[in-house]
Amino acid sequence: MDRVSKSLQHLFRSSMESIRDLLPILLVIAFFQLLVLRQPIPDLLGLLTGTLLVVIGLTLFVHGLKTALFPIGENMAHDFARKGSLFWLLLFAFSLGFGTTVAEPALIAVSEEAAEVAARGGMIDPDEEAMSSYANGLRLTVAISVGLAIVVGVIRIIKGWPIQYLIILGYLGVVIMTAFAPPEIIGIAYDSGGVTTSTITVPLVTALGVGLATSIRGRNPLTDGFGLIAFASLTPMIFVMAYGMIL
Repeated sequence: MDRVSKSLQHLFRSSMESIRDLLPILLVIAFFQLLVLRQPIPDLLGLLTGTLLVVIGLTLFVHGLKTALFPIGENMAHDFARKGSLFWLLLFAFSLGFGTTVAEPALIAVSEEAAEVAARGGMIDPDEEAMSSYANGLRLTVAISVGLAIVVGVIRIIKGWPIQYLIILGYLGVVIMTAFAPPEIIGIAYDSGGVTTSTITVPLVTALGVGLATSIRGRNPLTDGFGLIAFASLTPMIFVMAYGMIL
């Protein structure tokens, strides 16, 4: 009963936090719709129903992160660190980055939209097979780049390398690739860097970094455990531009 009671308390707190986070958005919409545009809110019932569903979904998602995904990521990082096998740790890091990115809803949506725009712009044939191939290729390219980025981030934590120098080198690579990449792919590449770090990837990757830094003597979870997401948002830009150059 105590466990159930604590779980309900956590769920209630998560729901209150979700309402608090969504309230500014609702106030902005109401302000501009009623005071600036001076028009009634269209489909108010639908808006309220959708908001309620968002609160419920966000509450359950955040509660699931706290009770499952974060602990799983940290525990597995601890276990791999104790195992002492660099190969398996790096393989796990790559698989985690690849798997979470392939399943990222935002990336799926952007890839499909990019395929439709590319077909309308004449970059690919405007048929279902070509569009599906383009979208899947884009998703796999981003997923591979994120997997490699997490591997680099894990090696950085193990070696204790300063993150700022790696980030500077990475963005120099982005600038160089931007100069040579086709103009049609540059915007997609930059957006791909943002959509990869979303609902699924961020919690597990962050938990991996913090858990690994906690397990290694001499590493500070605050200064060394974070930063994996920076690599995960950086490398897709380079890889997607290279993907566009190859196509």
